Amino acid sequence: MTQTSTTASENTPAWPTRAWFLRPSTWTWFGFGLVLMVYADLAWRRRWMSDDGLIVLRTVRQIIAGNGPVFNIGERVETNTSPLWTAILSVLGLLPGVPLEWISVVTGLVFSVAGLFFGLDGARRLYQPLAFPGLAPAGALVVCALPPFRDFATSGLETGLITLWLGGTWWSLVRRTSTVDGLRTWPVAVVAGLGSLVRPDLALFSGVALAALLFLLRPGIRRALGLLAAAAALPLAYQVFRMGYYGLLTPNTALVKEASEANWARGWVYLVDLVQPYWLWLPVLLLAAAALTVSSTMDRTFVALTAVPLVAAVVLSVYVVRVGGDFMHGRMLLPALFCLVLPVLAVPVTRVTVAFLAGVGCWAFVAATSLRPAHTAAPRAVGVTDERSYWSRATGYEHPLLARDYAAHPGMPPALEAVHGVAGPAVLIQDYATRRWYAYPTYRPYVTVAADSMGALGLLIPLDVRLRDGYGLANPVAAHSTSLPDGRPGHQKWLPPVWELANSARLPIIEGGPARAGDVAAARQVLDCPKIVEIDASVRDPLTPGRFTDNLIGSFTRGSVRFPRVASPPVDCG
Repeated sequence: MTQTSTTASENTPAWPTRAWFLRPSTWTWFGFGLVLMVYADLAWRRRWMSDDGLIVLRTVRQIIAGNGPVFNIGERVETNTSPLWTAILSVLGLLPGVPLEWISVVTGLVFSVAGLFFGLDGARRLYQPLAFPGLAPAGALVVCALPPFRDFATSGLETGLITLWLGGTWWSLVRRTSTVDGLRTWPVAVVAGLGSLVRPDLALFSGVALAALLFLLRPGIRRALGLLAAAAALPLAYQVFRMGYYGLLTPNTALVKEASEANWARGWVYLVDLVQPYWLWLPVLLLAAAALTVSSTMDRTFVALTAVPLVAAVVLSVYVVRVGGDFMHGRMLLPALFCLVLPVLAVPVTRVTVAFLAGVGCWAFVAATSLRPAHTAAPRAVGVTDERSYWSRATGYEHPLLARDYAAHPGMPPALEAVHGVAGPAVLIQDYATRRWYAYPTYRPYVTVAADSMGALGLLIPLDVRLRDGYGLANPVAAHSTSLPDGRPGHQKWLPPVWELANSARLPIIEGGPARAGDVAAARQVLDCPKIVEIDASVRDPLTPGRFTDNLIGSFTRGSVRFPRVASPPVDCG
């Protein structure tokens, strides 16, 4: 790369180096530090804990309490999408006296900033062999300017971990293949292979990164197989655990959201909901134009390293659009967008690029201060929405952080009163027309709550109370039901509370309230079908070696079982 370095130096202006504060490298690091501080400050100003983030924390509480990675005691259901995020919070949750909500929020923020740092330094190292004197963190302005990046830097979800892993993986790949102080190869392969543990769809990034690593290093067949084995070891071990412990090939969340089905129209709407309000095409074009001005200095290594995040961005965004997007504005597309700007998080400053970089700066100011989607002003509980604004309004807190902050939601006091007021084992269901709760006798030795929103409620009630949602996140029966026609993104399933009565209540059902004996009886006939009984056994039976083996073998077909969400006799168990 010596020859290309000389060419780059001849085509760029001579920069004064008489004093340290005039060196381009000094200004490069100053720009990096400034943009990192700005991003950390902006994200902190938007700190919050989402209700979905609180779902993660109930599982963490169960792990710390010794009940295993479950949402409900005695029911092995994988409610969390990111095994690695759950594991990290479970370790940090051992810190005495610190609320789990604060641990989650602060860890997410630190990971987000660290991921942006690794991305910036990766870009610096990418351009370093080309001898450009100084770089500006232009692409990082996209991260700072967009509200979804700031909102989900905290939120309790795995977004901060995703940013850290994407930035760190690309940084390690760039450092291993393009600089003289390269890392050892096998740790790079191990880190690159963790994608499915960060979030299942990020296995796509893992595949692209590992392919580039093998392409650039050209190891022999034996060494290549060894690197792939190192990359696959942890994900494969967890996959065997998932199949034997939970009885499914995929996380339960994939089953709930029908991740194998295609909904291109809804996914396109989700993509437009992120791109259009912020004129996102403008900074992307400006950054691409700036990058193309240095195209004459590119070699094979530069092209391959740049292609890794760009190819991953396309693949990840296509996947999100295919599955129909999500209900949280921008959240599922943030990994693809971060990948898209990784190679231009920092861009060389030359006489040509300076105009493009100034344009990005102007866009960032306008986007950060003025550009917003319409639903930010009127967040709603249906469709795609600004989830942070919705919960901020619903709870009355600008920064809803603790589970008890969510107790201010109008629907929470009646639910808590019902749980704390029940005298013994019972099934609690709500009449959604009157918001009144009813308790029904049960043959199970504990209290079961049939609920919808389950994050805050799950942390505010005792761990030995079973909380089973109609969406199916913590309810294996609902997860295997058929989808709602035109259901909200991420909420394709919904089983009415009568199904929980059929599953747990003692017959006969007393007429009155939201339950009708005929509906309960019809639902119970479905639950008595052999395939549904086996699903229930895979979740509830004691985890003996035999049950683990049965779960593992059955996981190959169990995920395809579906039953009609509206039960009507005669019941067909085929």
